[in-house]
Amino acid sequence: MLTDTIAAISTPPGEGGIGIVRVSGPLAKVIGLSLFRFAGREREPESHRLYFGRILEPRDGQVVDEVLFSYMKAPRTYTREDIVEINCHGGILPVAKTLRLVLSAGARLAEPGEFTQRAFLNGRIDLAQAEAVIQIIRARTDAALKLGAAQLQGGLSGSVRRLRERLLQLLVQVEASIDYPEHQDVEEVARETISRTVSEVLDQSSVLLRTADKGRILREGLRTAIVGNPNVGKSSLLNALLGQERAIVTPVPGTTRDVLEESINLGGVALVVLDTAGMRETRDVVESMGVLRSQEALASADLVLLVLDATAGAGDANKEILEKIAQKPCVFVLNKVDLLPAADPVDRELLQLAGQRPVVPVSALTGQGLVDLEQAVLQLVFGGEVLMKEPVMITSVRHQVSLQQAADSLREVQEALQQGLPLDLLSIDLSAALAALGEITGETVHDELVEEIFRTFCIGK
Repeated sequence: MLTDTIAAISTPPGEGGIGIVRVSGPLAKVIGLSLFRFAGREREPESHRLYFGRILEPRDGQVVDEVLFSYMKAPRTYTREDIVEINCHGGILPVAKTLRLVLSAGARLAEPGEFTQRAFLNGRIDLAQAEAVIQIIRARTDAALKLGAAQLQGGLSGSVRRLRERLLQLLVQVEASIDYPEHQDVEEVARETISRTVSEVLDQSSVLLRTADKGRILREGLRTAIVGNPNVGKSSLLNALLGQERAIVTPVPGTTRDVLEESINLGGVALVVLDTAGMRETRDVVESMGVLRSQEALASADLVLLVLDATAGAGDANKEILEKIAQKPCVFVLNKVDLLPAADPVDRELLQLAGQRPVVPVSALTGQGLVDLEQAVLQLVFGGEVLMKEPVMITSVRHQVSLQQAADSLREVQEALQQGLPLDLLSIDLSAALAALGEITGETVHDELVEEIFRTFCIGK
């Protein structure tokens, strides 16, 4: 309910320098001033200023904490409602007790993402911009942060709105042509305009859709499965890429029994690296479960690092793995090259096995070849660079699906034009395309979807 006053702790749990209790709603100022006492002579706070003072327990006047207090008057606030923020010392108890007092004074605890949801419902941001907030919070690389900031500033929203405006103008013209069927020349002009405009909007939609895979990877990370036979150095490679001993490494085959997941910043891209159990036939129940999970990780991966023992050559290749990665981007990683004589070339059979896939000799023990591996991954996935050349990118599956639905509806319009179908049938598909685009910015979205999106936010944002 927008008539409620909500409150939550907006800083991460645990100890820190500052802990912030945020209050938003019609009673924010009243509740805040019922607990706060100015250290100076002030009695009425000015908007958007910080005041030093104390939070007092109303029952006995006992000091809870020394704080900085700010009141921000609507509509120049995050939610477009009155907001109070109480900056406490960042211990668990002072922040929790301050929140408890705020709730006792008449606020209710905010739901996950409810502050940002109110910003959306009150018209300060649209739905795509609201989703950018959580994208910024979860960004693990500079590229992901830049992408989120661009979306928050309305880059994607502006592009989608321009497409909707063109389709809306077109729909108005179509409806006018339907209302005046006696004017044949009007319908002919309308059909020409529809054909031209739909083609242009489709082209612009296609440009956006082509950015979806890259945008998703920049936002979520590149799921990268490290696979290979037991004891080829998969866990050692993970540790070398991380720069720390994350996975247990022993000379005993089958040490890794489960899929380990870690995130690595590789040249501006977050690699979600999955260290898998060695794939082999085994009677060990636990190891066989690990092999099954490795196969699942391989199936869901965007990229595969196939680790081979350089000292074993092509004979180390696992035919089952090679079949599973046939349709996936893959880098052949020849590990243990430090054990080869300096002049010993890479096994020719192995190069033939790799075909057009990149082959990178490395030593997880010494670090040799790791920079080359990084460049090979970037070259394979992004053509060597991760720079955001596109001014706008699609970053979520939801946006991609909605844009694809709009494009499909517009192709139906084109097909109807070719078949000479009546204009009123064309208007149905045009309306469907408009509705699909509106789902991206929230103009035609269902309440259930809005609730689902904001449930992914943390409480206090």
